[in-house]
Amino acid sequence: MNQEKSNMFSSKALDYFLQIAETMNYTKAAQILGISQPALTQQIKKIEKKIGAPLFYSSGKKLYLTDVGYLFLQMTHSVNTIFDNTAYKIQKTINSNNGEIKIGLLSSIEDKVFTDFISTYYKKNPDIKVTLYKLNRDDIWNKLENNLLDLAIMYLPDHKIENWQSYVSKKIIDEELMFLHHKVDKLNQNSIKLSETNDEKWTLYPDTYYVNELLREEFKNQLTNLPSISAYLTTPEQLYRFSKTTNSYTALPRSFIETKIVDIGSKVLSFDPKIVFQLSYVYRFDKEQVPRIINFLDFFTIYLEEENYYSRLKKNFSE
Repeated sequence: MNQEKSNMFSSKALDYFLQIAETMNYTKAAQILGISQPALTQQIKKIEKKIGAPLFYSSGKKLYLTDVGYLFLQMTHSVNTIFDNTAYKIQKTINSNNGEIKIGLLSSIEDKVFTDFISTYYKKNPDIKVTLYKLNRDDIWNKLENNLLDLAIMYLPDHKIENWQSYVSKKIIDEELMFLHHKVDKLNQNSIKLSETNDEKWTLYPDTYYVNELLREEFKNQLTNLPSISAYLTTPEQLYRFSKTTNSYTALPRSFIETKIVDIGSKVLSFDPKIVFQLSYVYRFDKEQVPRIINFLDFFTIYLEEENYYSRLKKNFSE
């Protein structure tokens, strides 16, 4: 019984029905389909038996659809529309030359290199629509989990994320967290220990931000007390300006520092030991089956091989 139901609306049976509904003549329909009239009649009778009602009736020499036949015709058109739409979506998915790529960029990451790259990519691939969202960590992860993003650009390793089995990461650059200060007595240093940074207040990202969690973990690992905080701000630009105005300490990614001409009265130091992490693409395994996604990532790799990330970052801000 279940097998019969599963075969009730096969593509061939629907094609046969549609051809008869179009010609309203079994003989003409059979000729167009390239089958015998008895074979065509038998297929229609099988459908009628399974739905429990006739699809056609005759009046004189003319053939007409029954009320059930009209309903079945509407259903058949609906099924074909679904098939056509699905086929179209599949072609968009597997096509490397058109479609859409949705990217989530961690809001604390400098976006200049990526927006410049997307512009370059568009010139070569005008039929691919790239959408770039600036999001916090939770939003990025939720959208990745629900397949609302194709790619995420974020910092790693991120121990907050547990379900890595379904994901792939592709490193963009190695990052370093840099210490920014405005103290004359520290201007001749090249590096600084966290234990030497408690003499002034700090300006930091909010607690849920990656850099804040990374820094807090380092304070903990080095058995050093957390400093007093003057403000929590959400972008590197805000942190930089507030720190400069208030003479408070802060820590910023090297990629952001590269975009700034640091004031004479300020100094940027490496931490001792260095605090390093990675800027990476993150995406689901199944995205590796989508040609335009892989082509986008390959194009980006070539883009950075032609001129590296930090060089492009500096050039972006000097122009």
